[in-house]
Amino acid sequence: MARRISIFGSTGSIGQNTVDLIERDPAAYDVVALSGGGNIALLAEQARKLQADIAITAYEDRLEDLRAALAGSGVEVAAGAQALCDAADRPAEWVMSAIVGAAGLYPGFAALRHGGSLALANKESLVTAGPLLLAEARAHDARILPVDSEHSAVFQALVGEDMEAVERIVITASGGPFRDWPLDAIAKATLAEAVAHPNWDMGQRISIDSASMFNKALELIETREFFGIDPERIEAVVHPGSIVHALVGFKDGALMAHLGAPDMRHAIGYALHWPERRDLPVARLDLAAIGNLSFERPDELRFPALRLAREVMATGGRAGAVFNAAKEAALDAFIAEQIGFLDMAAVVEATLEGMDRDTSLSIPPQSLDCVAEVDHLARNMAAREAAARASNR
Repeated sequence: MARRISIFGSTGSIGQNTVDLIERDPAAYDVVALSGGGNIALLAEQARKLQADIAITAYEDRLEDLRAALAGSGVEVAAGAQALCDAADRPAEWVMSAIVGAAGLYPGFAALRHGGSLALANKESLVTAGPLLLAEARAHDARILPVDSEHSAVFQALVGEDMEAVERIVITASGGPFRDWPLDAIAKATLAEAVAHPNWDMGQRISIDSASMFNKALELIETREFFGIDPERIEAVVHPGSIVHALVGFKDGALMAHLGAPDMRHAIGYALHWPERRDLPVARLDLAAIGNLSFERPDELRFPALRLAREVMATGGRAGAVFNAAKEAALDAFIAEQIGFLDMAAVVEATLEGMDRDTSLSIPPQSLDCVAEVDHLARNMAAREAAARASNR
């Protein structure tokens, strides 16, 4: 029988790659819901091709555009945050959570209540509410499958292994476009330069997060939450080739590495077909042609986000929610060209310090509403900090 699936964030890079895999075997899937943002034309095209039950745009003011684009298709349309949650509450065996940012948190929780598999590409869910998300999955006998290439690699390397035998987890980073730039040049980096990733074809926000290594900072925190390993045993290394996605080190000194071409369909396909492995339309590595694999330690002066992530892990509690909200607000300010590239980390650090003065960040959030409140307060504080920096430029 066809598997009932939903894809939240179908118009983003992860979502489009997921749709690509589904389109290759459409008879195997019954698509319940697709969601996107402002790219109404693409969302409507996907919904028609996959014959989705419902298509949702996150923007309420685009509902009529979506309705017009899907007129006569038989696809139901909806818009807004509540509509996303309602769609996620429709039973599905497999749900892709690829909405970027904290907006993906509530739909992911709603999807878990049906006891299926949540393919998690939304980093923010684990960073802001990891214990709550994992508890929700346990309560409904649901399964969370990682879709970040690094965490999928770790997940695969751990198949058949005992976590008690794990000594360390090493996740890799490309280093982005600024890996070799001097600090004074990075401080003057433009929006266009930050978006120009050397290895991956991603959206604007994810590309900038990669350039600043805020994405890697989030992934360090994700690793802690998903695999339950002490922060001291989580490492990040710069690997410019993006061939080795992660390594797991064991007590006997062995390192198990996951290698693959830089193509997100590896991790998506693994989650889609888990626990089986099936043929995927990805490039096969020619090791002789690659020749060498190089690694280096990340420079935390260039990439202060990594240091901040370790401080967040040490603090625990609400620090992850503050970190993510402040990062998103700082990113908004950089995209609007109000602050400089390095100002983003400064805004996040100032927000963490300010929020901790107001209420100890080590206190764990007790509910999603608590996470949402912390998120709101942190965004406002970060926005004020960014505005102050903008006025001094």
